[in-house]
Amino acid sequence: MSHTILFVQPGARPETRTYCDYESVNECIESVCKSYEGYLKRRNPKKSTITYEISQLFDFLDRLKDICCLVYQKSTKTYAPFSKEWIKSKIYDLLRGSAHSA
Repeated sequence: MSHTILFVQPGARPETRTYCDYESVNECIESVCKSYEGYLKRRNPKKSTITYEISQLFDFLDRLKDICCLVYQKSTKTYAPFSKEWIKSKIYDLLRGSAHSA
């Protein structure tokens, strides 16, 4: 388990910046997916079931001004930065793992 801080800036204005922290990378990545699902539910309030392709989630992430993570590295006692592309690869790994276990 590595403490993870997620930084998100959805719009161009600096005031849109937010951050959240998580006990693990997986918890953080699951939260990113749930945020997108919440976005879809707000856009489609009358639908009882929401489905999406991973490419749609990635397009959503690409429309954000910025998203990145800092992950605690126990060996150096520092936080290492990780990019949007790294987040996408972790989402892919998470969803692929979910598909195999279903």
